[in-house]
Amino acid sequence: MDLITSAVVAAIGHGAPGHAPEAVASHFRRLMQAIAKFDSAATILDAIAALEAAPDHPQLQLALSAALAAAKVPDDMETLFAAQGLLDALQRPLPQLPEVETVPVPADKSAVVSNYAVVKVYFATDRQRDVGKPPAQRFSGERSITGGNGGGDGPLSYGSCDISIPRDHRMGQLESPSLWRLEFRDDPAKHVVLLSAEVQERDNFFAALKMQIRASAAKSAFVFVHGYNVSFEDAARRTGQMAYDLGFDGAPVFYSWPSRGDLASYTIDENNIEWSTPHITAFLADFLASTEAAQVYLVGHSMGSRGLARAVADLLAAQPQLAQKITEIILAAPDIDAAVFRHDIAPKLAGARNPVTLYASSQDLALAASKAVHGYPRAGDSGAGMLIVAGVETIDATGVDTSFMKHSYFAEKRSALSDMFYLIRSQARADQRFLDPVDTVAGRYWTFKP
Repeated sequence: MDLITSAVVAAIGHGAPGHAPEAVASHFRRLMQAIAKFDSAATILDAIAALEAAPDHPQLQLALSAALAAAKVPDDMETLFAAQGLLDALQRPLPQLPEVETVPVPADKSAVVSNYAVVKVYFATDRQRDVGKPPAQRFSGERSITGGNGGGDGPLSYGSCDISIPRDHRMGQLESPSLWRLEFRDDPAKHVVLLSAEVQERDNFFAALKMQIRASAAKSAFVFVHGYNVSFEDAARRTGQMAYDLGFDGAPVFYSWPSRGDLASYTIDENNIEWSTPHITAFLADFLASTEAAQVYLVGHSMGSRGLARAVADLLAAQPQLAQKITEIILAAPDIDAAVFRHDIAPKLAGARNPVTLYASSQDLALAASKAVHGYPRAGDSGAGMLIVAGVETIDATGVDTSFMKHSYFAEKRSALSDMFYLIRSQARADQRFLDPVDTVAGRYWTFKP
């Protein structure tokens, strides 16, 4: 039974819509409102009404699942979150308020939560730190030369950020001020905003992480390594948006290496990710050893995939038992030489718990530019150069990208987020998600269902 059908059946079993506790009833109504926007809503609602009379009837459950699938409802993140919220409410022993966040909201934000939610994310960075700057400028595009938090124990700084998510946030979007809308400053009620960036000592950082991970149902965390042309601020905002859109229950973490955040600085970024890779390796080893996380999801984007993939490969070789704590490795639009990935990196990742998930696109402009610079295909290319390697589930994300650079489709488009949702929530492999197989002489890859 799919997630939405499971939520509906369970809620009806608890008296929904008319005789359930208000916490359950409010989530049930929210789910019905999410379904009502679909063209086939009448057919789906008729199937739900039939289940109200006989919720345990397997044929009626199948009929609802079929109606949902035909309307592509499981691809819609708003509906998925509404269903997950309903299931969460059903599992809670005490009545809950009708407005439930997918992430904890700090008490000191209580005056403004009617307009936006607040997501807490954690960070490690080897960027140069400037204590006197506001949060968005606290870490520059330069390499750390001060010993991280000010000590002599290495280049890393640690801490946490609060990220605002507006109530009318659209799944996959990173809302920002727009001159076309005469918006001249950040507004948490309208935009995804970096509200604060607090630096912590290493021990305090890991203590806070441990608490949040222990509080999550699956003892989970994800670590995101951003790509080329990304500032610290945008890395933090993207991490908060991903955690919110994925309904992530554990601790969201990002590693921010010193990208200049400038389109013209490709070669500088390329040098800096090489410089950062040993630091990423050391941080991942420390993270895996120190947090007690049972489920760890690693997400690398673009040029950041170089550092992440090599770091995991090194960990698998040097500390295989520690590396087995990694649940999933997700590489989105990896800007890695395809031949290098095939022959040098992929074989080293074969010892991971699960196959690597790789999102590729033939319309990715940044990868096309990288190919022009280097003269050879990238691992994130699709089309005739699609990378098909043992131990890697390659997904062609061509056509699902709506971003200006056509380089952030893993987080910009609802279908890609939906695929990641099922991968992370259910650890479902490619053949268990909403993907179509494509068999070639070189092997099988996957595409999003039309």
